[in-house]
Amino acid sequence: MHSGTHVEYPSGPCPERPAGACGERKALFLERARLCPGIPGVGGGEHDVSALDGKIVACAPAGELEPPPDAERVPCAGKRLFPSFLDVHTHLRDPGHEYKEDIGSGLEAAAHGGFGSVMAMANTDPVNDRAAVTAYMTEKAARLHPRGPRLYPVGALTVGLAGKELAPMGELAAAGCVAFSNDGKGVADTEIFRRGMEYAAQWGRIVIDHCEDPSPARGALMNEGAVSGRAGIPGVPTVAEALHVARDILLSEYLDLPVHLAHISCRQSVELLRFAAERGLKVSAETCPHYLLLDDSLLEGFSAAAKVNPPLRSREDVRAVREAVRDGLIGVFATDHAPHAGHEKDQPLDQAPCGFIGLETALPLTYALVRDGLLNEAAFTRMWHSAPAAVFGIPVNNFAPGDPADFFLFDPDEEWTVCRAALHSKSLNTPFLGRRLRGRVTAHWLGGCRIV
Repeated sequence: MHSGTHVEYPSGPCPERPAGACGERKALFLERARLCPGIPGVGGGEHDVSALDGKIVACAPAGELEPPPDAERVPCAGKRLFPSFLDVHTHLRDPGHEYKEDIGSGLEAAAHGGFGSVMAMANTDPVNDRAAVTAYMTEKAARLHPRGPRLYPVGALTVGLAGKELAPMGELAAAGCVAFSNDGKGVADTEIFRRGMEYAAQWGRIVIDHCEDPSPARGALMNEGAVSGRAGIPGVPTVAEALHVARDILLSEYLDLPVHLAHISCRQSVELLRFAAERGLKVSAETCPHYLLLDDSLLEGFSAAAKVNPPLRSREDVRAVREAVRDGLIGVFATDHAPHAGHEKDQPLDQAPCGFIGLETALPLTYALVRDGLLNEAAFTRMWHSAPAAVFGIPVNNFAPGDPADFFLFDPDEEWTVCRAALHSKSLNTPFLGRRLRGRVTAHWLGGCRIV
């Protein structure tokens, strides 16, 4: 794979944080944190972690390390310690729609959600199909958040996301794009998609596909099924997603190249992923919290707050996607954080845009799967950390000496209400608005600097 974007994030004091936010000390010592399993070479249980100048010095079972005399000591009893997570599917709306979200606010939300890195999709305005747009994004991120979270741009697969001709992929890769995608629009032309996979591989990159055949999806407002039938609302059938999942799997086998399938939402797609796994193909897939926890019954009342693409599916589909996560067929979690302003979502269903915010709610929502027994903590960590990092070649902290001191504390029992006062995103478009969630990031360090 590749080493990621060329933007440098400094390891010294953080100049744009309030005084004292990073602290004057360069040594940090976390005491008796419960390090969750799932980190290669590191066991679970209570650990002490020593960091110096933004790097991990040592990580060992509690009591085995001596804290440096000048270290800032952080008691962590009762808290889970995770390495900073990676969100591979984020929409920051910048450039072009900064009233919904911008790079500054989006990365602030990511920091509070436990994410040290985010991959920003290309459906900006202008579209990220040229090096100048990529440079704007990475430079703004480095200026506003010099310690991180780190922004990794995803370049457009086709010019203007129109699906007609490939974007200048070599130029975009050289500018720092870590993957290519037409996310938001399925690529109907299979030959163009094939060439995109081939050219991406030349640059050590991978294509992320928004799996949706546009023909059966045209004019749809929700999932096609019993709910849409009762409501008289045009729906998109699950086969629209499954058709492109099947195409991509077959292309991956034929070309012997990897492909990553975005926001898997239905049973037929899961069955196709099982086929790919049995054949040992280079196919990875992600899903999002809402496809694991919500179904299309939320649209019984024509609520635009529940409108998303792919749409919320039937309860049968939800069960299938949950089982795919349990069985490892879907190996990556993603937020698909898609902010929209209140006046845009507060419209009739046929006029409101699709999408939910998710950077700050994703961890408590998916950690609920651990409580439910669907996942253990090792699998939970892997799906937000090592699995996506391996797919896209993005460096992460594994608590080995010399790794970046990127980690956060998570209180699995703290309860909080999803509301304006609790969120850092500019937008509030989530079906979980007003809901009380359990589990919250209580502190977050990047490069040894506390950012939350």
